[in-house]
Amino acid sequence: MSSILRFQVVGEAFTKKPVEVANPEQRPSDYFAKYVFTRQKMYHYLPADVYKRICDVIDNGAPLDMPTANAVAEGMKRWAMELGVTHCTHWFQPLTEGTAEKHDGFVEHDGKGGMMEVFTGKALVQQEPDASSFPSGGIRSTFEARGYSAWDPSSPVFVIGDTLMIPTIFISYTGEALDYKTPLKKSLRAIDKAATDVCRYFYPEVKSVISNLGWEQEYFLVDETIYAARPDLLMTGRTLMGHDSAKNQQMDDHYFGSIPGRVAAFMKDLEIQALELGIPCKTRHNEVAPNQFEFAPIYEETNLAVDHNMLMMSLMKKVARHHGFRCLLHEKPFAGINGSGKHNNWSLSTDTGVLLHAPGKTPMDNLRFVTFIVETLMAVYRHNGLLKASIISATNAHRLGAHEAPPAIISSFLGKQLTDLLKHLEENGGDEQIKLSDKQAFNLDIPQIPEIMVDNTDRNRTSPFAFTGNRFEFRAVGSQANCAASMIVLNTAVAETLTLFKERVDALIAQGSEPMKAILTVIREDIRTCRPIHFEGNGYSQEWQEEAKVRGLDTETSAPRMISRYLDEESIRMFERMKVLSQPELEARTEIKLSTYTKKIQIEARIFGDLCLNHIIPVATRYQSQLIDNVHKINGIFSAEETGQLNANNLKLIRQIGEHTTYIAQHVEQLIEARKVANVMESEMDKAIAYHDTVAPLIEDIRIHVDELELIVDDELWPLPKYREMLFIR
Repeated sequence: MSSILRFQVVGEAFTKKPVEVANPEQRPSDYFAKYVFTRQKMYHYLPADVYKRICDVIDNGAPLDMPTANAVAEGMKRWAMELGVTHCTHWFQPLTEGTAEKHDGFVEHDGKGGMMEVFTGKALVQQEPDASSFPSGGIRSTFEARGYSAWDPSSPVFVIGDTLMIPTIFISYTGEALDYKTPLKKSLRAIDKAATDVCRYFYPEVKSVISNLGWEQEYFLVDETIYAARPDLLMTGRTLMGHDSAKNQQMDDHYFGSIPGRVAAFMKDLEIQALELGIPCKTRHNEVAPNQFEFAPIYEETNLAVDHNMLMMSLMKKVARHHGFRCLLHEKPFAGINGSGKHNNWSLSTDTGVLLHAPGKTPMDNLRFVTFIVETLMAVYRHNGLLKASIISATNAHRLGAHEAPPAIISSFLGKQLTDLLKHLEENGGDEQIKLSDKQAFNLDIPQIPEIMVDNTDRNRTSPFAFTGNRFEFRAVGSQANCAASMIVLNTAVAETLTLFKERVDALIAQGSEPMKAILTVIREDIRTCRPIHFEGNGYSQEWQEEAKVRGLDTETSAPRMISRYLDEESIRMFERMKVLSQPELEARTEIKLSTYTKKIQIEARIFGDLCLNHIIPVATRYQSQLIDNVHKINGIFSAEETGQLNANNLKLIRQIGEHTTYIAQHVEQLIEARKVANVMESEMDKAIAYHDTVAPLIEDIRIHVDELELIVDDELWPLPKYREMLFIR
């Protein structure tokens, strides 16, 4: 039986359930946010005075009193029960890179021997998950269990199945954040205040500044039957072994190609269900690698965008199974082809417009634009190592710097026009008449083809932090990461630089300088200071790696050592000054990130060793025995002269198999010993470094020999699906 047929037989046990989707005759706008408690639904289900008070809470941060909470809970319950809801849960984002939920029924005793449906403001506003069961980095002992989840009214409540999902923060009994949402919201408050203060130099009427995020989610799909036959995919999310397919992405024919029918059906179902949950899906397409695809939504406020991305990743996995797929969010599930990222398009806006938009209608608009561009660059320059720490993980480390994704060095690309402008300001001082050109028309002189409007900046796909016209694109974020991790650092860093900028400008004004002259003076200084972070060339080149060191940028490539940037003195000072994270919280998060790194490599090493010893070596040895038996049979039939020629190839293969299996067996023992040595280390940093420096390289070294055996051993004997069987949707 061929390997492909064998894997299909394995998959016969899987049954596919029909997916209930919206009426195909409906437009997306008809069912958008169908399962979300939107303001429109609030207005319908809440008393007028309660609706007004809860809007004040959401929009202005007004305190939420219990009478209002009770009234809101009652309205939510009525709406949810009309949808068949019977349970509720606080939905939060612990430090596990996933989400968590504990479902409670809408039931209480009625005092008469029966039950009644009850949902109170107390249950809406606060619940008590077991904090000892989530990563805390030493903030909480395992015997100290109490922790609290608290409703985040700024992120709408939604319904999945029979459960009312309430987005919340999650903190310990002593008040430290045990999640991503808490520091994210604090960072958004910090940038709101700092950016609003700077905005008022230009527009005194500005009331607030909002951080916006547009994520682009890349992912792979594989047939569920093949997935089930790969223990490494099941346990780690990536293939720990497997030789390149003869054809992968070298023909460049998958990117933006016609979407396969099965995948298109999956995308349609996913899109409908996402839209029903209020996720504004906009873009879908084939990505570069075979079986790789992308979804992207319309931009949203950052807190909501993060919630929607976490919800979308969960939804993708669920819907994929209905279509006979498994969705892989690992950054590098297959060697030799592109991995997946999550490009975070970040921008700032006010009630009057986008702060990073150019050109403006007036010189004042252009000065505002330059101010926020330069101070963002200052933030990236000051904390380039910390930004890298925010996106690094055991999984994303496989992708960064692999000539397919941004390098493991943070730099920023601006484009020629903006680069020339900053150079002019630095060298000449400029004046208040800063001029920026808009898009230019490009006429191809072809009948029927209209003029093409060309942007005033090109794109640089090798830049981890590129300005792409009214936004920066942070391209280095991993595909399965929580967007909040990088957004916490970026928003806090920009808030800090804007705060420092205002202090320096105010000092010059106090000395008698005109406000606009003071702003230009500080901008000139900052352009000069952050010049090392500005790079327009090829970020993949060896020359850039060497130049980056000369510029003083963080060029560390070891993931555990990158993670330690959270505990740099300047990092702690920034987080504490902006009131986003305390030093104990930073120490805890660093401990968790290091522990997570170690555990992921540890699991990979254990699975890899098991596959080698119990699958690969036995199969290779069996095939070697067949070859040896064949040699003996040939010797019994043919003459000595004839057998020499016939056995030459067999003998060569027998020796090769013996060499590879011996090497694998010996080095798997070394792998086991290396794990044992690392496991007894008390320091999480020392343990993570040991796994990075000794365990992970051994896996990659042994893999070379396993992959060579895959080319030698009879295809019908090979125990695992090969890349050629996994990488193309059938």
